[in-house]
Amino acid sequence: MAENAARDLQDRSLANVRVVSESTYRRWVAGTHIARGQTATILEWFFGKSVEALAQPVPVRELVRPRPLDRRTRAAARTLDYNWPTSRHVPGEPDVGVQGTWELAGGRHFDGTAIGVQLYEAELRGDIVEMDKADLPHLQSFVRSSRRGIVLASLGAAGGQGLYALDAALARQNLLLGQSPQVPQAYRLDDLTYAILWALHVLDDGLLADDHPLSDRADELRHYVEISNSAPPRTDMPDLSPIGAAWLGSSLCAQYIVRHLDELSDVPAFWTREATGEECAPWLLFRHKHDYLQAVAARFAGPASALGRAFCIPESAVHSTEPYERILLFLTVAMMEMHGIKVWISSAPEYTQTEGFVLAQNRAILANWVREESVWRVATTTARRDVAPYQEAIAHARAHSLVDGQTPADRLQALAAYLDLDWKWLITRCRALGEEGVCSMMRPRSRLLTLKALDRTLRFVGTVGTQNAGR
Repeated sequence: MAENAARDLQDRSLANVRVVSESTYRRWVAGTHIARGQTATILEWFFGKSVEALAQPVPVRELVRPRPLDRRTRAAARTLDYNWPTSRHVPGEPDVGVQGTWELAGGRHFDGTAIGVQLYEAELRGDIVEMDKADLPHLQSFVRSSRRGIVLASLGAAGGQGLYALDAALARQNLLLGQSPQVPQAYRLDDLTYAILWALHVLDDGLLADDHPLSDRADELRHYVEISNSAPPRTDMPDLSPIGAAWLGSSLCAQYIVRHLDELSDVPAFWTREATGEECAPWLLFRHKHDYLQAVAARFAGPASALGRAFCIPESAVHSTEPYERILLFLTVAMMEMHGIKVWISSAPEYTQTEGFVLAQNRAILANWVREESVWRVATTTARRDVAPYQEAIAHARAHSLVDGQTPADRLQALAAYLDLDWKWLITRCRALGEEGVCSMMRPRSRLLTLKALDRTLRFVGTVGTQNAGR
């Protein structure tokens, strides 16, 4: 080290400095002496700090350690790794203040994300899971971070089962109000709550990552809405993530359709290309999706209306996806029915690549962003040759729908059976979660997302489900 310092500092005399003795080194560490002369010069060169600064005590970091977890809670934490293939729990190192991480892998289209996670012991009091007050100091430390986080309350030490989830930001609100965070029993982590949690965090973090470029493209989007047809290639927008591109394409398609609604003299039929829960997640959470559905329902829905929307969900899409993802698809269909839009389900594989469109008499409005090579594709046509395939697709879906019931409850129960979802369990969980409110369990950060329509959908499923609960 002395020779290197001599060369870099161009002072040959430094090369002759002897190695310090162990006793001298110990005095430096103890802070009773500091290096002087050429030894100090070499140390300052090596560390980039003055010997006075090097002699100062190491800053002490205030560390609040969590209480040790019961073995049954540690076992419950391991279920995060094997209950869902897109979930992975990476335990933290509490002795050095490193938080645990919950990795949420992406799917076929969207990128994944990772969030902070902390487990605490809790007890069940009535229908509330209550954390021990002894954990509040560490909880306060955990929720202070601006990093997105999830608090998981466990009943392991109390002899119970399950993990109960609460957004760290909502736990922080409770603490600021002087309240100990309480987690409703309805927030138990299962296929339903995991589906929503996964969709929210994956979409939310993807949109936040693209917040600036999406804002910059606002004027460009308004221009495309006004022109008759467009299909910008994905390579024109390389700065956007898959989720950012999905939001942009979805928003453009929604605005394009709404702009043309006044031109339709008849009640339209819609075709949706989404066939999996991942593809349907934007319907549940994108704010503009709900504005669009409300605009369509306000104009065309009614007790005797022929308003409807077709999906093509082949058996291969059902068999290749996990239950939590199929729940997202189910909730999307339920949201349509909630708005007075009757849903038809086709399983014919030949229609899987049919793009999204709106059909009214001899007019077709094409508006698709799902599985497109371009960010979106929109166009309007009245040419008989062009409109005929869309008329045929709608006619097929109406005539061969797998969920051809008289009421929304009939159709949703048939859909649950097709998706291999337990109907009674599903309506019970939707009702319980809807009554407590997802908005009190999780909180989106992006202004482009909302949970309010999802809460309404959960309550809708719980309500209409009671009509068929005994069937």
